[in-house]
Amino acid sequence: MGKGRPFLEIFTCALKEDYRFPILEIFAFFFALGTFVFADLGAYAQNGEALAYSLVRTLWGFPLFFIFVVLILKNVAYGLGSDLDKGVIQTLFSYPLKRRYILTAKLLSALGIALLLFLGIQIFGLFLLAPDVILTYSSTVFLTCAAHLCSPALLLAGLVLLLTLRLKRGGFALIIGVVLYLAFTIISPWAPSIAYATGSDLALKIWAVIDPNLALQRYYLGTIWFPSETWAPSFSEVLLYLGAGYLIVAALFIIGYVYFERRLGI
Repeated sequence: MGKGRPFLEIFTCALKEDYRFPILEIFAFFFALGTFVFADLGAYAQNGEALAYSLVRTLWGFPLFFIFVVLILKNVAYGLGSDLDKGVIQTLFSYPLKRRYILTAKLLSALGIALLLFLGIQIFGLFLLAPDVILTYSSTVFLTCAAHLCSPALLLAGLVLLLTLRLKRGGFALIIGVVLYLAFTIISPWAPSIAYATGSDLALKIWAVIDPNLALQRYYLGTIWFPSETWAPSFSEVLLYLGAGYLIVAALFIIGYVYFERRLGI
């Protein structure tokens, strides 16, 4: 109880800063609108798990997913950056809490609430549009969401967290995060091109570690989109690439926690 109250106070303050009116309402509106506008029900032309993957995948492209990425990067960069730049973090350090709990409260607001909002609206919208797909292929829906969240969303959030802590301001870190997202979308198509040019699937496998969705795409749509390709990962390989991607994300956040607790000087 003694530690719970300061933690809730910091979490509440972070919520008010990250989602002050009308930020939450605007993003919720765009998420809901985008779910119904960009859901491609033409995916029903496919069958089975490929159908579920394709339907969910249509909601994780530009511009809807870009709006979500901007939201979490904005929260991480400006939420922490503003506190560091204005000296608010010194007040937070005076609370009877360890630094890691302070950072956890900030990240729960910056990432946790945004994830719940985005995923909640998407899953509910998909349930209304295609309830049979959600109920029958729930594991495929979960894996597709997990792969897209891993990279670039959480990967970029971890990088922006490190940049914000290092620079002690959020504006530049946010710009770098957005630039990296755009670079990510540009570089992604190059992995198959390199594989075609070299006749080797090494480039695909390397990029699949950074972007596990590539392995998932090859697993579910390999026989449909890439019938002549040699690399068709098994389900266990897909899980391996997904696990490797989340290990990279976890490593970034662990470094951020260690830096925040031991190296951050105010």
